Amino acid sequence: MTPEPHSPAGTDDLALDPPPGCPAHGRGPGGLHRLHGPEADDLGALYEELRDEHGAVAPVLLHNDVPIWVVLGHAENLHMVSTPTHFSRDSRLWSAVKDGTAGPDHPLAPHIAWQPICSHAEGDEHLRLRGAVMGAMSTINHRTIRRHIKRAAQILVNRFCEKGRADLVGQYAEHLPMAVLCQILGMPDEYDDRLVQATRDLLKGTETAVASNEYVMNILIRHTARRRNQPGDDFTGHLIDHPAGLTDDEVAQHLRLVLLAAYEATANLLANVIRVVLIDPRFRARLNGGQMTVPEAVEQSLWNEPPFSAVLGYFAKQDTELGGRTIRRGDGLILGIAPGNIDPRVRPDLKADMMGNRSHLAFGGGPHECPGQDIGRAIADVGVEELLMLLPDVELHCDEDELRWRSSMSSRHLVELPVYFEPRPPEDVKDVTAPSPVPPPRPPWQAGTDQPAASAQRPHPFPPTTAPTPPPAAPAAPVPARPAGAWQRFLAWWRGY
Repeated sequence: MTPEPHSPAGTDDLALDPPPGCPAHGRGPGGLHRLHGPEADDLGALYEELRDEHGAVAPVLLHNDVPIWVVLGHAENLHMVSTPTHFSRDSRLWSAVKDGTAGPDHPLAPHIAWQPICSHAEGDEHLRLRGAVMGAMSTINHRTIRRHIKRAAQILVNRFCEKGRADLVGQYAEHLPMAVLCQILGMPDEYDDRLVQATRDLLKGTETAVASNEYVMNILIRHTARRRNQPGDDFTGHLIDHPAGLTDDEVAQHLRLVLLAAYEATANLLANVIRVVLIDPRFRARLNGGQMTVPEAVEQSLWNEPPFSAVLGYFAKQDTELGGRTIRRGDGLILGIAPGNIDPRVRPDLKADMMGNRSHLAFGGGPHECPGQDIGRAIADVGVEELLMLLPDVELHCDEDELRWRSSMSSRHLVELPVYFEPRPPEDVKDVTAPSPVPPPRPPWQAGTDQPAASAQRPHPFPPTTAPTPPPAAPAAPVPARPAGAWQRFLAWWRGY
């Protein structure tokens, strides 16, 4: 292929403004589309326009009109993340960082800035840092974590179950992952609304993103110093004690990596799966009928609505070619997860069932594939399962087209998910016990057996104030057990009863 005289995503093209009257006016320099602002209100539609116009790899503009490539093809994304000889995650290689156009004051600085973490390292340093993270991950007892998730879910549902209505984004999906992750990292006392909001804000590229990042880092730095002085049997303690010998700065930065990636991905994934269960009767029927398990539902959502729509970024270590485009040394590239997942070359029919197929891009790939994806899947699996166990009659309290979304370059997430259900008393939340070879027996499940059936009509947004009558402590005489419904039978099988 004949090399192009200038890279369309390179800084040389910033002066190539379209002539007056050109349809490209309203775009950025060089007639390139921006991935932010009014033009990017519907990034899904923009990605498809870019695919039609440029193919699998397209030149675009970030904030402050910084040029970059966005990779739209499934195969091209996999090639990029799996070829460390050509593409690196070290942002210090990026021409825009070298010339200062993507400096520390850039709105996406929390995404761009190089950090001493495994995601930005290569070679032996990458092996050292990632080895420490994977070693600490291997100490996590997943059975205990599932109990932590269940307990946190019960506590959250108890806060609104008596009201008969809730917002499952603001009151559930945004809080469950953070509560569990703080427990995993050994800092449960740090979990609060401010940490939740700061973590979500710093990923949006807002004017307050840098301040939010500093707030989160201050918490993690203090926690690292505390755990260094007071060793603990948690992820942070094992990361500090790993033979790789991480410094306090390296430990804090890796805690940030785990917290941000796992939180944002899981919060979005959890909300998306709940939304689909509520709006798609066929989806819910397949769960109730045992034709689909909750993990399979989660996997389908990872294809259709990945929690991260794009990741910034990868950087060319040498002149190369990708998707028929000439990529210059120092060019930046965006991992296009959402557009790659719907590449017509791998998904000609977007309605086709993807159950059992894990070749989506939701967790990246190659040497930098997300190391905590199993934790994210567990939070989503148990979070959805527990919600439907506690509120089996939960229904969406608005039409699907009334749901509001908030989008950024990196993710698209629901603003709120209003629901209604029959008011019910809080569950008795049990403390999570320490890990043991044989888990204690679970008490018989009662919440779904004595609840009234869901009304066929949508109730008033403000349910009656009369409190539900609690069941008697002990029945006067044995009564025949009510047959378990399909959903209860499926969950009994799933939990190993």
